[in-house]
Amino acid sequence: MKKCLTAVFVLMAAYFILGCLSVANAIHETIPSETQIPLPGPEAVKLNEYITKHNPYTSWNLWPGKGKYYKGSEPHGSLLTAFVNDNAYYSIRDKKMMSDGSLIVLENYSPDKRLIAVTVMYKMKGYNPQAGDWFWAKYSPGGKVETSGKAKSCIECHATKKENDYIHDGK
Repeated sequence: MKKCLTAVFVLMAAYFILGCLSVANAIHETIPSETQIPLPGPEAVKLNEYITKHNPYTSWNLWPGKGKYYKGSEPHGSLLTAFVNDNAYYSIRDKKMMSDGSLIVLENYSPDKRLIAVTVMYKMKGYNPQAGDWFWAKYSPGGKVETSGKAKSCIECHATKKENDYIHDGK
């Protein structure tokens, strides 16, 4: 009888511990850990560091329905690969305007598949309401900032798609 009670106690303790671990994991999935790197502000160097080191964009989803090296157009390049973070991915999937924190990273390639630039659209609530709250950045293949912020050329081109949250279907 004593062995039976001990076994029941051990089993109950194991279920309790598993339950606590499940709740902790659920909370972690919903509320990011304090050790996760938060999204940067409107600063191109820190944004590049975030998308290349802290949360590498190459591990993100591709733009839904687009593969690698799809046909592009100027000023981006002949071929493009579009990566989207989770915020952007779910906004696209659910056919909603991009949510705050959405990141779109576009690798721009020459016809011979040589990387010529990396361009980024970063949605930040209140950053630039006149242009959809987008922060724009363009980097050389080596990561040097070529343009950033409220980039006039980016805004003028993307303003033709203002009704689509300044987004040219996957680019």
